[in-house]
Amino acid sequence: MKRYSNLLTAIGGGLLLFAAWPVSPLTILIFTAWLPLLWLETKVQRRRIFFGLTYINMLVWNVATTWWIWNASAPGAVAAFLANSLLMCFPWLGFKMVKQKWGENIGYLSLIAFWMCFEYIHLKDWGLSWPWLTLGNAFATHPQWVQWYAVTSTSGGTLWILSVNILLFLHVKNNLFSHAAKSYRYLLSALVLLIVPVLLSFLISVQMKIPQQKTNVVVVQPNIDPYEKIYSGTFDAQLQKLITLSEKQVDENTALVVWPETALYMDNGGLNEAELKQKNNFLLRPLWDFLERHSNLMLFTGVESFRIMDSATSHTHEYEGRYFETYNGSALLDSSGASAFYHKSMLVPGVETLPWFLKFIDKWFEKFGGTTAGYARQAERTVLKTKQGYAIAPSVCYESIYGEFMSRYVRNGANLICIITNDGWWKKTPGHKQHMNYARLRAIETRTWVARSANTGISCFISPYGTVYNPQPYNTTAAIKLPIAPGAGSLTFFVRYGDVLSKGMVVLSLLLVIVRVGLKIKERFLKKKGAAKVGTLEKTDNEKANHT
Repeated sequence: MKRYSNLLTAIGGGLLLFAAWPVSPLTILIFTAWLPLLWLETKVQRRRIFFGLTYINMLVWNVATTWWIWNASAPGAVAAFLANSLLMCFPWLGFKMVKQKWGENIGYLSLIAFWMCFEYIHLKDWGLSWPWLTLGNAFATHPQWVQWYAVTSTSGGTLWILSVNILLFLHVKNNLFSHAAKSYRYLLSALVLLIVPVLLSFLISVQMKIPQQKTNVVVVQPNIDPYEKIYSGTFDAQLQKLITLSEKQVDENTALVVWPETALYMDNGGLNEAELKQKNNFLLRPLWDFLERHSNLMLFTGVESFRIMDSATSHTHEYEGRYFETYNGSALLDSSGASAFYHKSMLVPGVETLPWFLKFIDKWFEKFGGTTAGYARQAERTVLKTKQGYAIAPSVCYESIYGEFMSRYVRNGANLICIITNDGWWKKTPGHKQHMNYARLRAIETRTWVARSANTGISCFISPYGTVYNPQPYNTTAAIKLPIAPGAGSLTFFVRYGDVLSKGMVVLSLLLVIVRVGLKIKERFLKKKGAAKVGTLEKTDNEKANHT
């Protein structure tokens, strides 16, 4: 057993992270989950062995927490597990190198900097972005602990978790594995750091006030099997189901109805956006009739669509000599037709997009609401405005896990986040629950109401303080309604200035790397110069000896 102690420690560390992750009730374990890996770093001196153990730790965490990706795409799941686990190792390897060179203080600071730098990069659209396991997401089921995310976003949670773990580890290491006098300064520091943010969060919660409003929003959960949607060709029946569910909740005060991702989907390649604007598609006649009966409301819905292009672009497809772009997006409709469109910007790695260096494996991935051939995406964070004062921040599929991305909509004037998604690809697994709870963090960061329409669940409303209203269970057909004030409030610090903490850690990481590389170059230069000097002295001595 002693022979495998390091391996078991690495596996145990991964399982601790899994046990602390939403929707587990053991969130508090996240403050001790990194102790096994910190212990291995102290115990294992060889970098290659430590890197291997770190990879095992990360792989266990990734597989145990996000195994449900397999239900959507088996090749995609394997690729995500292997690639994401590998990327997570590099901050720890950098920490190991810095600590060996400059000691504990700078070493542990570098761990925080490198990990937060990694998370910040992972939140950017670089082809393999997968920030599902951002450490700050661990508190998604406990919004009452992190009301201060309105200032720091999830990066504050990451800093909180890493700092407490390091302080607890230093206490354990210095008191249990050292002959020095007992000291409790690290333990006391950890306890203070653990308690103060929670107390601060509760003080913020006491002040929260949600204004009353007469105007209401209706969210529909049609519970249509995603595979049936694609392969059955029952568009008429599915559209009628959406309309019937909406009619049950719509009243004279309803200003907005929200349908889920790809609610308007046709197996012949999508809907022509020009026809949606002009109401020319006869298959949508029941939809136009519904909107004409309720001329005061607007419909925000997911739609798979296309546009005819005058010439080829980087994302165009060609058919019979004509160019067109396809989109997984959304549309804002009323009785006069489509008034605005949004095209999904953050595409899912593997199933909707791949970086250029992985295009050779695109045929491995199955299609679920997207194609590896490439949806075109939207660069701007355009707010969709309704007649009744709602300014919508659209979020399609998993875009809602990107905090800074969503905050730009609110900075541009959005006062309602509408998340439309289809989590049915994952089936009844923790995935759809995690996804819904992450939306609570977006509400807190922006202090904005969230209306969430998920095809198979969980559809709900979320207050600006992360409280969930009317959640509809998975595999349930439903329509829900809630009065929501469309008025815009003051912008949070995070919305105004972005993820300041992470940007600071990126700068610190770059400084550490630059200094480390600079010193390495200097060492090599001095070593080479010293060798040259020794060679010159030896040559001089030889010349003197020969002369004598």
